[in-house]
Amino acid sequence: VQLVESGGDLVQPGDSLRLSCTASGFTLDYYTVGWFRQAPGKEREGLSYINSLYGLTYYADSVKGRFTISGDNAKNTVWLQMNNLRPEDTAVYYCAASPGKPAGWDFDYWGQGTQVNVSS
Repeated sequence: VQLVESGGDLVQPGDSLRLSCTASGFTLDYYTVGWFRQAPGKEREGLSYINSLYGLTYYADSVKGRFTISGDNAKNTVWLQMNNLRPEDTAVYYCAASPGKPAGWDFDYWGQGTQVNVSS
């Protein structure tokens, strides 16, 4: 069971970025997949999650309206589209997955993270 994030980069404020989370060893069809981030010196923050089987998506207030989560079960991949990025979005971004319906921000499997830096 493995989750691999990609797409992190150094961008300027106002730019957009799309992060990918690809699973191997299991299919995401029956899983809830979430995105988190952790900035230096701060606690890990849950951003969004999706469960395609139940047609569920959720966004934290901090990213609602700017970030969009989506997935393609055929590609076993979930994306996080991030628009209008701000310096405070700088963090390591992680994806995570758990079988079944969402259970808050408690996830069983985690990726290694991808770094996003927003700076002018």
